[in-house]
Amino acid sequence: MLSSRHLHFLITFILQLSLLTTITNTFPTSSKLEQRTFIIQVNHHITKPSIFPTHNHWYQSTLTSLDSATGPTLLLHTYSTIFHGFSARLTNSQANKLSKLSHIVTLIPEQVRQTHTTRSPQFLGLRTSPYAAGTLLKDSDFGSDLVIGLLDTGIWPERESFNDHGIGPLPSKWKGECTRGFPCNMKLIGANYFIQGYEASSGKMNVSSEFRSPRDSDGHGTHTASIAAGRYVYPASTMGYAEGVAAGMAPKARLAVYKVCWNTGCYDSDILKAFDTAVSDGVDVISMSVGGAVVPYYLDAIAIAAFGAAANGVFISASAGNGGPGGLSVTNVAPWVMTVGAGSIDRDFPAEVLLGNGGRIPGVSVYSGPGLEPGRYYPIVYGGSNQGEGLGGDGYSASLCIDGSLDPSLVKGKIVLCDRGINSRVAKGEVVKEAGGVGMIIANGVFDGEGLVADCHVLPATAVGSVNGDVIRKYISDSMKSTPIATIVFHGTRVGVRPAPVVAAFSARGPNPESPEILKPDIIAPGLNILASWPDRIGPTGLGMDKRGSEFNILSGTSMACPHVSGLAALLKAAHPDWSPAAIRSALMTTAYTLDNQGKTMRDESSGKEATVMDFGAGHVNPQKAMDPGLVYDMSTYDYIDFLCNSNYSVTNIETITRKKADCLGAKRAGHVGNLNYPSISMVFQQYGQHKMSSHSIRIATNVGDPNSVYKVSIHPPTGTFVSVEPKQLAFRRVGQKLNYLVRVEVLAVKLSAGSSITRSGAIIWSDGKHNVTSPLVVTMQQPL
Repeated sequence: MLSSRHLHFLITFILQLSLLTTITNTFPTSSKLEQRTFIIQVNHHITKPSIFPTHNHWYQSTLTSLDSATGPTLLLHTYSTIFHGFSARLTNSQANKLSKLSHIVTLIPEQVRQTHTTRSPQFLGLRTSPYAAGTLLKDSDFGSDLVIGLLDTGIWPERESFNDHGIGPLPSKWKGECTRGFPCNMKLIGANYFIQGYEASSGKMNVSSEFRSPRDSDGHGTHTASIAAGRYVYPASTMGYAEGVAAGMAPKARLAVYKVCWNTGCYDSDILKAFDTAVSDGVDVISMSVGGAVVPYYLDAIAIAAFGAAANGVFISASAGNGGPGGLSVTNVAPWVMTVGAGSIDRDFPAEVLLGNGGRIPGVSVYSGPGLEPGRYYPIVYGGSNQGEGLGGDGYSASLCIDGSLDPSLVKGKIVLCDRGINSRVAKGEVVKEAGGVGMIIANGVFDGEGLVADCHVLPATAVGSVNGDVIRKYISDSMKSTPIATIVFHGTRVGVRPAPVVAAFSARGPNPESPEILKPDIIAPGLNILASWPDRIGPTGLGMDKRGSEFNILSGTSMACPHVSGLAALLKAAHPDWSPAAIRSALMTTAYTLDNQGKTMRDESSGKEATVMDFGAGHVNPQKAMDPGLVYDMSTYDYIDFLCNSNYSVTNIETITRKKADCLGAKRAGHVGNLNYPSISMVFQQYGQHKMSSHSIRIATNVGDPNSVYKVSIHPPTGTFVSVEPKQLAFRRVGQKLNYLVRVEVLAVKLSAGSSITRSGAIIWSDGKHNVTSPLVVTMQQPL
């Protein structure tokens, strides 16, 4: 019987196979008049016909030549920096005709993406004497003159986090601009919005709920921008919680905002245009807390855009997704993208449930407002109960506290237990409040486990784990002869929490669905209950009924983890201007740590058990160590092309991603997919009846530490494997020198059921006595179906 992880893999694989048909550029014509958005790549080796004054005219003429029973075909965007081509709304019949034109390389159907929705600088070691020599903040001048481009929901520019006090003139390289009339300054030096793809799919924007400008009407973009590069702001808090100084990772870095996310999502055609514009503008880092389904890289507009950006020297940080704790849930998995999962920091917001039988149930909340009467217990009810105390209506809907599911006559004056899922956590509170409830407890399901997220609820409320949810349900069901009662007690902000960090339950997990030889996520960073800036006109819950105002808000998600790494990448680039995006990623990965503040392997929040490399990748980001990693694993675009060749991508597919012709025969003679010079090493063995199997990987280390340094290897083999490294010593004479080594892994077959797999991990560590350069070593054994 297949496990849920393997079923998930099979479903993903089948979906990917269905999408592969698009690369043949033949689209089903059963719905000839139904339009959808395509991104069309034009062969950049073909010169624009001289009859057309601009590429825009050429592309529009190409569209006009198509027969259209739906009226003129709309050109949405043109692309020229990291991608050559345009996007347009087409019927499948038009797409088929367009694909046959000689200058068209391929058509990519658009995906709609979604966002992946303080004390963190101090937790990361960026607040301890930041002006001291040898610290990352000091040596990078707090990221001054580096530009971070954020692709998100926009920004609220008036927030104090984005003031430009003491910041110098524009960097000389900067070519970007702000939308006319938008209040930019020397901190916020770029602000644009991209709406054509959104409106082509969803109709005209509703100006009563969104801004036709870079201004943020959601809150997500303002929050992530201030995490990456917010200025120091004191005092900062959300409704009295998390009081202190708020600051981003790179407080003096410049910000350029590219609004690509709207009420119904983030559209690929707009995202690609934002990438194209950002690279042309001159950003150094692109931060993207957005994701969608994993598909082959040549069908993934984000992967294609990110490759073009990386080829231009731009570092790309992307959120891993919030699909955890299930396996194979990680997104944004291309090896030229840094994929960031989420962990906790050493702060939480306890809010206990006290039961009438004396039980004390731990929970979390950042509710602030009229509380429950101290010392008073209230009747408690559960919507999923089948007993007389049930909430009426559809029991399943009522258990989830979905809009309209609760019977006010049974809820009024009571605390309601709601199951997590379907609608948002804060929306459940709105439903309970409107039905007359005085309080709410949200109980995790089995899938969510014990992972808790604190929310700014609209009524007294707390969240509890799966096990304690069962405890509360049992108390309610066992108390039918007498009224079950409870109350909620809020304990404010608690710091110094142990253990920390833990891997957030929602943080997406490996293995990598597209390239299992590349370990993803790469790293984790703070993403649970993070304080950052928040817009006006939006309550902290984001609900329409919530009229409370707050300059800051506490949110959770890999969306919050990603900009931590984006800001840190800007600091590293400022401190080491000659480092490539791959070198920066390597420095962050090889210096990451895997032990919590109790000296034990980090835990998985959802289960309480030890987390694994599939949860945290190389480990938790360690900024100060990353400034001086000793060695880095560097790469060029040609290394990625060899990787794609060895991943069995066709020459046409590779050109779609890279805009370069590939010599795949040469690449395959030179090695295999596992030889990409990645900071982690992942090997996959298919058990086709062999008793003993072996593989090898070659790595090239570049010395960025001290001249005349000698590194010796320490091998921590995965259980049940034999690992050797040659040579066992790397002697560098100068900074910048490159030396190779080979890792050979031998394994014995293990007993597995058909379609199942087992993963074990170890590490390769190079040390010169001053630096420890650590690469996770992952071995996966698979039994074919």
